[in-house]
Amino acid sequence: MSERLFGVVPAGQQLITEPTSTPSPTSFLYTLPTAVSFSHIMVFILPNISVPEGNAAAIYIGSVRDVAHAIETGGTPNFKFLGGVGSGKHSALFKITPNSTDADGNGLVLGISIESSESVKQKLQDLAAEKTNALAVDAHEARLSTTILAQRIIQNAFNFLASFSGSAGPGGVEVVPLKAFEEWWRKFEARVRADPDFLDRQRD
Repeated sequence: MSERLFGVVPAGQQLITEPTSTPSPTSFLYTLPTAVSFSHIMVFILPNISVPEGNAAAIYIGSVRDVAHAIETGGTPNFKFLGGVGSGKHSALFKITPNSTDADGNGLVLGISIESSESVKQKLQDLAAEKTNALAVDAHEARLSTTILAQRIIQNAFNFLASFSGSAGPGGVEVVPLKAFEEWWRKFEARVRADPDFLDRQRD
């Protein structure tokens, strides 16, 4: 199998077709340039090249240090699965977050592995489910944050207005003068301008 099967293009940089190393006839490693930062990578099957029938190319990302350590020790690199290309889908664009896979700042390695189509399909389904779950968690945390913020604003108002409360009417209904509320709002608004994060530090 020819080593030049795929093209790799980090956004804004030159095309890479030659693998940095080939650990096996079906796996290829491409060390990505670090001179210019990038957040997207295009991967495609080169013209006149086809992945063997019943197979697809699984694409991974990992750090240079982690891959080098795995090669030295005979272990398996801690790669993150990005997606795949193959029959019917000859190219793909991936968004990456370098800090999440390159905490040591030594650069990134793109790994491409020829695997069974079923295996790649399952990994794609798992990846989609993982992203869906992550979005659900983010949405829940956003709702929770809004609820907590509202509670803290109400608590702040209650603490301020409590000293202004009095009774009115035959039933002794507890009331707060409108002027006191206006005074709270004026002070609250001024504090938010001066210290936007003060509610984050407020204890429940």
